[in-house]
Amino acid sequence: MSGFPEIKSKKSLVAKYVTEPLWNKLSKEETKTSGFTLSKAIACAVQFDNQHCGIYAGDADSYTVFADVFDPLIQEYHGISADSKHTSDMDASKIQGNIDPKAPVKSTRIRVGRSIDGFGLSPGITKEQRLGVENLMKKAFDNLKDDLAGTYFPLTGMD
Repeated sequence: MSGFPEIKSKKSLVAKYVTEPLWNKLSKEETKTSGFTLSKAIACAVQFDNQHCGIYAGDADSYTVFADVFDPLIQEYHGISADSKHTSDMDASKIQGNIDPKAPVKSTRIRVGRSIDGFGLSPGITKEQRLGVENLMKKAFDNLKDDLAGTYFPLTGMD
């Protein structure tokens, strides 16, 4: 895409924050991890007229390379200030639930919804990276023991 795109989602946050000067500044930039571009990031807002946000990060680098767009958009969407910091708490002992011990889990599905360092996110991940994630996960699954152990079934080759 060479010129400033027509954003069909006129009321989207992309329409508000992807201005022509920012487009001219960022449109030729690509992320290191997956070669993601601003054009790819805003494709849904350009193609469809019903998007609220209208942007997807292709990889973790997208948030840095396209920060002039992502930062204010994320701040408005989440109602946070520019100096907000993300916090993460991985202490499993704080998880409380109501699992009935008389109804044990027979199977589970794991959904990876975010990123693994060095790999693209869903919109920007390459086929080579997808295979790399699969191999990484197979190794992780092989290390699960006892009641966490199981059999990995790839999507390809299933009947």
